[in-house]
Amino acid sequence: MPDFDLPRPVLLTFIGIGAVLMAATLIEITARGRVPEDMRPRLKAWWGMVAIYGAAALIGRTASIVLIAFTSFLALKEYLTLIPTRRADRAVLLLAYLAIPLQFYWVAIGWYGMFIIFVPVYMLLLLPVPMLLIGETGGFLKAIGTLHWGLMTCVFSLGHAAYLLVLPPLPGAPAGGPGLLLFLLVLTEANDVAQYVWGKMFGRRKIIPKVSPKKTVEGLVGGVVTTAALAIALAPLLTPFDWPRALAAGIGVGIAGFFGDIAISAVKRDLGIKDTGALLPGHGGMLDRLDSLTYTAPLFFHAVWYGYY
Repeated sequence: MPDFDLPRPVLLTFIGIGAVLMAATLIEITARGRVPEDMRPRLKAWWGMVAIYGAAALIGRTASIVLIAFTSFLALKEYLTLIPTRRADRAVLLLAYLAIPLQFYWVAIGWYGMFIIFVPVYMLLLLPVPMLLIGETGGFLKAIGTLHWGLMTCVFSLGHAAYLLVLPPLPGAPAGGPGLLLFLLVLTEANDVAQYVWGKMFGRRKIIPKVSPKKTVEGLVGGVVTTAALAIALAPLLTPFDWPRALAAGIGVGIAGFFGDIAISAVKRDLGIKDTGALLPGHGGMLDRLDSLTYTAPLFFHAVWYGYY
């Protein structure tokens, strides 16, 4: 049995997402040759992700938290395969992986105090210990900084999305924690798509060509406006937000998602790679798909936390 009932607004939103994907699939089939070549693998990836997250939501809160934890593991594993590591770092890598179940355990039991300091404070202090014990100082600063940044990005940041599920019920929040999580995920992914589409259609002025040459001012503005409009439309269904707060949430997610995207782009440029992996056909790797969420999840969560609790 599920450990919580899936709110009706969340179910209706999933049905709406399915309808949009069905329409996009029909367009791809009927207009083949007149749509971008990467549309088919992207749609397949979207269908798979929606099916997996929808199934987890139906099973219950625990399954959803476990799924996000597993996603976090895949992201960290992908990150650690990309960055240069030394033989002396093996014990540190083990500690980094062990941090994932602990961090999401704090989420599952709703212990905000430990959740918010475990990775930023305790893992920061613990990660260097194996290097110190074996006396490894060559490349120490670079190694420990790189590893802790990956843990912060792939585990701590993404954990905020999972914590939305265990927030206490709010008056006027018809869909509860699952609604807040779905609201965040829909806005984050819609922002990515909208910025891509607006940039493709109207993009002229490059915004940060040294980091991400395809990003344009028109794409950013169009994406933020689209995300803000979607936030206002979805807020009454999924959140306790009135329209000004929904507008602020949409603008915030749009801007934060942009910086999350370019932060991972900067990592890829530094490493000289195009994608972080090939796990999701049409999308690249797990980090390619989660880049925006690493910024939007903690910012959205704390806007809710400090605004309502």
